[in-house]
Amino acid sequence: MIMECELCGRKILWGDDSKHHLVPRQKGGTHGPTVVFHNVCHKQIHALFSEHELALFYNTLPKLKAHRDVQRFVKWVNKKPNGFNSRVRIRRKRR
Repeated sequence: MIMECELCGRKILWGDDSKHHLVPRQKGGTHGPTVVFHNVCHKQIHALFSEHELALFYNTLPKLKAHRDVQRFVKWVNKKPNGFNSRVRIRRKRR
């Protein structure tokens, strides 16, 4: 079965998938909806947003995809081959 990343739309190779809770588990989303991302896409989401921001403002896939920094990341990562993995590109500001 071939899966696609729900953030960037690229094919996910076996073992490169990561389940993202739309409402972080720390904020009560343990049994809430999840989406499947590449590891690199998942790491980038958590680098951009705090758990608090994810729970309050970016708790749906359309809200995540609408953010300017996420769109820039998706545009960048879509130029990479399937299976690409790296450190995160942008870190959120220290709070």
